[in-house]
Amino acid sequence: MDELMQKAIRQSVILKKPPVLTPWKPDELWPQAWYLWDSDAEIWQPTFEPPASDFAITYAEGSPSGIAAISLYSWNIDFMLPCAEARMSAALSHLDRLTGQLPQTTAVIINLQEVTPSDLITISQQTWVRKRFYMADVDSSTWGSLMYGTTMLVDRRLRLQSCFRVHYSATQMERDALFVDVTTPSSIKALRFGNSHLESMVSDPPLRPTQVRTAAKYLHEDWLLAGAVLAGDFNAIQPFDASLHSDNNLKDAYLESRGGGREGGSGEEGATWGQQAHPVPRERFGLSRMDKAYYCGGGIKLQGFEKIGADVVVDGEGKKEQKEQKERLLALGFEKAWVTDHLGIKVTFGLVQDARL
Repeated sequence: MDELMQKAIRQSVILKKPPVLTPWKPDELWPQAWYLWDSDAEIWQPTFEPPASDFAITYAEGSPSGIAAISLYSWNIDFMLPCAEARMSAALSHLDRLTGQLPQTTAVIINLQEVTPSDLITISQQTWVRKRFYMADVDSSTWGSLMYGTTMLVDRRLRLQSCFRVHYSATQMERDALFVDVTTPSSIKALRFGNSHLESMVSDPPLRPTQVRTAAKYLHEDWLLAGAVLAGDFNAIQPFDASLHSDNNLKDAYLESRGGGREGGSGEEGATWGQQAHPVPRERFGLSRMDKAYYCGGGIKLQGFEKIGADVVVDGEGKKEQKEQKERLLALGFEKAWVTDHLGIKVTFGLVQDARL
């Protein structure tokens, strides 16, 4: 596994985009299109504008005007492991099941990290994604790396007002923050949801504090926003990571769900990395609460926090190819053919009355 990680690091350096392919300015807002599935043309159509009608669609008898809460799912799907299509497909099937169980009054946003260009193809081909979501990306043109990046799926019952990235200047791994602004039919101000994969390694000076500080500027635009959330793989592996939310006047959803307490105990309860890691790094690094959600604003109220994705595996039953993919993952030394080394998180926010009609 160490060889796999070192190879990935070398590849990420090699696949950094040249300046000619990165027209954005670091730490500044860079607008990007988002994509809506056109069933007639059978293509993902790019747009920079909300649909002409009040809202794009309703589905499963859901009503946009009845949206009372938003559930945000965030999950890192390991880009280093083989069998990428099988792993991403299994992860997406799990998300489809989870989101399909929500009340019709709850809209959905999905943050994904370590998404590869081939993963975007897999995502874009899902029938349930085409029917129910906008895609923030269909290719890697907005990423700083040719290797992997972040993307978001946004419920089409929400009115997507804008989509933009902020590429961090303080990064050695081409990390950024992806944001969308959404409203409901009753919104007075927008709600902003962000997705970020913070720097993975220990560095001197540390990079994650600067990255969160940069992203936080776009969360505290109170004149524009009723509330804002930043969630993702925050790679919280050093002591200073425990206070990055409070350092930037933000709330940590997991800690707030436990009464606003501080980090403590064995850390196993909140850990999202380690349980499904390879035994070698798990033994070396232990369990970590890497995946987090920070939020602010009076227009949203935390309703719940939970982990998702435990024991989601590549199914070795059925086709010969599936069995071979499962065996390939197990041959690396994993106890199970897990789709990723991270657990995901689900955070649900109720919409405060002032943020609705």
